[in-house]
Amino acid sequence: MEFALSADQKLLQDSLRRALERACPLDRVRRVAADDLPLDREVWRTLCEVGVPALLVPETFGGLGLSLLDAALAAEELGRHVAPTPFLGTAVLAPLALREAGSAAQQDEWLPRLAAGECIAGVAIAEAVAGARDGAGVTASTNGTLDGSALFVLDAGAADVFIVADRAGGLHLVRADAQGLTRGALRSIDATRPLGELHFAHVKAEPLPNASPATLARLRSAGWALLAADTLGAGEAMIGQAVAYAKERRQFGRVIASFQAVKHLCAEMAAGLEPGRALVWYAAHAFDALPDEAALLAAHAKSHLSETGTFVARTATEVHGGMGITDLLGLHYWFKRIGFNRQLLGGPERVRHLAAEMQGLVAA
Repeated sequence: MEFALSADQKLLQDSLRRALERACPLDRVRRVAADDLPLDREVWRTLCEVGVPALLVPETFGGLGLSLLDAALAAEELGRHVAPTPFLGTAVLAPLALREAGSAAQQDEWLPRLAAGECIAGVAIAEAVAGARDGAGVTASTNGTLDGSALFVLDAGAADVFIVADRAGGLHLVRADAQGLTRGALRSIDATRPLGELHFAHVKAEPLPNASPATLARLRSAGWALLAADTLGAGEAMIGQAVAYAKERRQFGRVIASFQAVKHLCAEMAAGLEPGRALVWYAAHAFDALPDEAALLAAHAKSHLSETGTFVARTATEVHGGMGITDLLGLHYWFKRIGFNRQLLGGPERVRHLAAEMQGLVAA
């Protein structure tokens, strides 16, 4: 049995890495974060040229029809480069929702546009998969309208359409210009992937006819696995930067990489993060190949990478010393990216509790 990436998957990851090295230098990330932009159009155009928005769209709709593991490899590279792009909602969760629960007409209208990168899709499922905060939640009425509010909406700032979960576990498609819909920015620590909030006042919506709580569980599993992959890439980037700095920084007439304490810090980071690769790959593989195990494996990947990613972010900053907290260095973009991934769609404490419920270890 081969526990490795295929040649095509290695090519996908290498191609995306080279494209992001050209299109997404740190100066561009800093500019997007400083200007509070919802996304970087140039970086997004680069992703479209590589085919990232089409990864999970079936070939019949102009997509590539690949697996969640392929999307996880893309997420790892986006985390490595802290790319300011609308990936998780637009390229992963929205295509999955439409693919698994949308009507033929909805798929015909939106999947080709998503595959071509012609539209951005916001995804509002946080209340349904991670619990509501501040009384948020969306209620669907029998006349096809939505009322309430949704927080922590992915890819909301530039969205042309939204996938919205209601309190009963249904999913709805809402156009961004729908009457009665208002949206605003929701500030978080990660300026490279801004969140939004939506408020609904008798907003006309199109139900996804095949949606169910099981569909939401699938979206949650995909989201957990992809956030873990993003953290994996961001953590690797932080380790690489810490090692490079330790080889250059001199103290007491020697590079600090020669000090045993610094060697141990770098080794501990690598030893802590590397096992997460197997977790991420297997969780993403299971989404398509072992659907009955996917939710539990995604929960393990999300909770484990949340903790080890946090350790790596803190330790890499310590290796840099006082430089680690400066804006000039830019290390904080990866630090905040990892912190954002840790809490989005449920922090590690809640995810572990849900995993215990799945295994019957605690009452639901």
